[in-house]
Amino acid sequence: MVIKVFLASSSGSTAIKKKQQDVVAFLEALKVDYTPLDIACNEENRMWMRKNVPEENKPANGIPLPPQIFNEESYCGDYDTFFNAKEDNSVYSFLGLPPPPGSKEVPMTERNGEAHAEKEQAQAADGQEEDGGDADDEEDEVAEDEEEAVEETDEAHAEEDEEQEEEDLQSEEEEELQQLEEEEEAE
Repeated sequence: MVIKVFLASSSGSTAIKKKQQDVVAFLEALKVDYTPLDIACNEENRMWMRKNVPEENKPANGIPLPPQIFNEESYCGDYDTFFNAKEDNSVYSFLGLPPPPGSKEVPMTERNGEAHAEKEQAQAADGQEEDGGDADDEEDEVAEDEEEAVEETDEAHAEEDEEQEEEDLQSEEEEELQQLEEEEEAE
């Protein structure tokens, strides 16, 4: 399965750029194979993306903005749904992928307690018999990768919020200055 991430390489919006970077960085941190598809330089990609985003997921103007995420031909979601899945620790389900061994994410089919507990016990027994604990090391590594990816994106969001606040303050200051100048001219 190929995850397709539709991006705009030459977006004028810093918000869109940051969202795209967040998605790509998180997928790379989790070592998820994906294909970035540029909608700014490739009209075919842009038209395919617009055509395949479901109507109920399109904004009021009908034109979906990047990043948009697909698993092959199946629509996964936009940045907001990706972010929610990341916060809920369900990115693999969001992408339509099985979680790797050791992931904190429990597959949707196993979310009832008994099936999950039975499978964990079976895996623990298999892991001890087969390789004497290597599975645990791999599970720990995957869990650490997930934690690092979440921390990195949380830091990026904090930086984004700070930058937005600075931009807002600067805009407010410019507006106040403009008002003062207009008042002075009126007098």
